[in-house]
Amino acid sequence: MSTPSIRIENLAKRYRVGGPAARPRDVREAFAKLVATPFRRLRALSAEPSSEDETFWALRDLNLEVRPGEVLGVIGKNGAGKSTLLKILSRITPPTRGRVELRGHVASLLEVGTGFHPDLTGRENVYLNGTLLGMRKKAIDRSFDAIVDFAEVERFIDTPVKRYSSGMYVRLAFAVAAHLDPEILLVDEVLAVGDAEFQRKCLGKLDAMAQGGRTVLFVSHNLAAVQKLCETALLLHEGRGVRLGPASDVVRDYLSTREGDGKVARFDTATRRGAGWARITDARLLDESNSPVGAVACDRDLVIELSVETTSPSAQNTLRGLVLELIFCADDGRPVLSLMNVDDAVAELPSSDACHLRVRLAAPTFVPGRYRLKLFLGIPFMQHVDEIDDALSFDILPPESPWRPYELSKSHGVMCRKAEWHCEARTRP
Repeated sequence: MSTPSIRIENLAKRYRVGGPAARPRDVREAFAKLVATPFRRLRALSAEPSSEDETFWALRDLNLEVRPGEVLGVIGKNGAGKSTLLKILSRITPPTRGRVELRGHVASLLEVGTGFHPDLTGRENVYLNGTLLGMRKKAIDRSFDAIVDFAEVERFIDTPVKRYSSGMYVRLAFAVAAHLDPEILLVDEVLAVGDAEFQRKCLGKLDAMAQGGRTVLFVSHNLAAVQKLCETALLLHEGRGVRLGPASDVVRDYLSTREGDGKVARFDTATRRGAGWARITDARLLDESNSPVGAVACDRDLVIELSVETTSPSAQNTLRGLVLELIFCADDGRPVLSLMNVDDAVAELPSSDACHLRVRLAAPTFVPGRYRLKLFLGIPFMQHVDEIDDALSFDILPPESPWRPYELSKSHGVMCRKAEWHCEARTRP
């Protein structure tokens, strides 16, 4: 068995949470604090916190081995310790205790613009990043054209990166990290900034790196991407590694845990716009017992309950004649399905100032992953009365009773409907 590229033993990271330090009263006190700061930090590394300090453990007793050619997905809720782990592996922050062994050059892509100097051009930053990775100029020269081509920034390569968009930043940063031949690549959620096409290119490059024997740690909230790219995944919860195993199993456990915690999809009206004389006042995802949830298995009916009412009740203002549309979108915002009340002849909105609707999409529904719901209420081509982007965000879980010989994947489409098949045996002439 090959020697691990990454070995982590009993890794822990503690942060002290406290109020701001007292301001110095005069120049003498300020100078004294400045001189004492290095020694105070040295004592802090070995000293236990006093009882007056509040501490927060971002990581606790983590043990892990990742071997060459392995792509490990790291998932978990916000605050679970994912980014802290990558910062320790990148040597940005030291651990409180524990041991980390890394074999080979390490490249990391943790946030937009990391390692870039804003006043330098794209070309200069490529060479700066390569030098920081320990690469010689000749090696950077050999990779330069491939980096620029992958990042699609040829026109702007001699422009200071402070004038780049966030997408251009990410494209160039990823291209540098991936093409300068590191043995270990650490990638955080930063890829979410890029568009869908660039994300596909990045995932393909990461897969090619793994095939070439490189080690990749991939942190993402895009669970579909984790399942597609990674054979193995680590689930972090409150700083502890609670599950390590096949990516599909770990993702399934994570989603089930989130659903089991009672977390429901929250109706979000932050993007609301429209004339406003009638409004969608609530939207919920329901399970088979009609309880609000945040996730549902793909082989269970998808049920959305909605409440609609006018904002100024009167005999003139009723809901009759309005059209209600539900647009289901993939996690990248791409629309995948539209449902309208006019699709059903008996679902016309009533001549009243309020109503409740229940929309049921028969199983199977969507391929497992994260989805968003956009809502529209109005008169098409005439008036947008109420429109809400991302009104609900929810998860579709893997099937409780799988029926296909392989796992459902978005690489084959986002819908997993069943059709009516008819097969007739015939004799060849």
